[in-house]
Amino acid sequence: MVRLGREKQPPEVAIGLDIGGTKIHAGVIDRDGTILHMVGYPTKTTDMPLIEHIKQIAGEALDWQRNAMAEAKVIGIGIGTAGQVEWPSGIIRYASELLPNYTGTPLKEIITSAFGLPVIVDNDVNVMAITEARLGAGRNVQHMVGLTLGTGVGGVVVANGAILRGKWGGAGEIGHMPVDFKGIPCICGGIGCLEQYASGTSIAARYHERMAAFGETADSPPDTREVVRRWLAGDTAAIEVMDDAFRALGAAIAGLMHLYNPELIVIGGGLADIGEPLLSCIRKEAYARAMPSFAEGVPIVRAASGNGSGMIGAALQLWEYR
Repeated sequence: MVRLGREKQPPEVAIGLDIGGTKIHAGVIDRDGTILHMVGYPTKTTDMPLIEHIKQIAGEALDWQRNAMAEAKVIGIGIGTAGQVEWPSGIIRYASELLPNYTGTPLKEIITSAFGLPVIVDNDVNVMAITEARLGAGRNVQHMVGLTLGTGVGGVVVANGAILRGKWGGAGEIGHMPVDFKGIPCICGGIGCLEQYASGTSIAARYHERMAAFGETADSPPDTREVVRRWLAGDTAAIEVMDDAFRALGAAIAGLMHLYNPELIVIGGGLADIGEPLLSCIRKEAYARAMPSFAEGVPIVRAASGNGSGMIGAALQLWEYR
């Protein structure tokens, strides 16, 4: 009797795209969340329209897969993007001037047509939550709030193990949650939004304003990374700017604890790469403002895969939702 063995199935991979106001990353990701290959570029390095830039970077990742892993099956392209995303149509409902001419883009339709593969599009922080749920601190957690601190401030709420989406997919827009009703005007049209105090963009801008107020000028104003370096080194103006950011984050996170009663708060994005110095300041401010009954036993931790969590989660959507 001849026993026929089961035909070996090719390994599955997905392309993950993380589209932010500063950088675009694309990776070839396996179902375990391993980054097999990655390419990345600043968002605004060329005069190429944004959508063409996105297609070019996705194409580079696919070219690598075809050349280096021809035996693998690409099951689709997952995208996590800045801006507000209609779920599940994959249309960019709104994006700020950080991504010019992006509002209204039918991103899912365009990328599907360009590559002939299944495409899933979601907000960049929502896909970070998938990474945390499968690979990070969010495993076995049913109630979680996530924030990303980068060019802007993004947010996600996970309730009963599922992403809270709201009417069309825009729930969890934490960056535009007011933390000061007499505060700084925001690019969204609001006043005193968290993003105006705690994003990398606002931290650099507010530090530059303080320099100018003291008559200090520079041909190349310090970027966020330099402001953070000066903060850690004890620079007074940098300490003032960062303290404002921590107070704003503390107020926002305390409010979120009261609203959603989460088990966990996760912090991702480029600023999270600072690590414990940043997290300890956020914890101090948040726990001081939240009612003890809501704050007790709620850890505030860094996203598991650091700044790569968005790209990984974008790809993991192909397994999560199929």
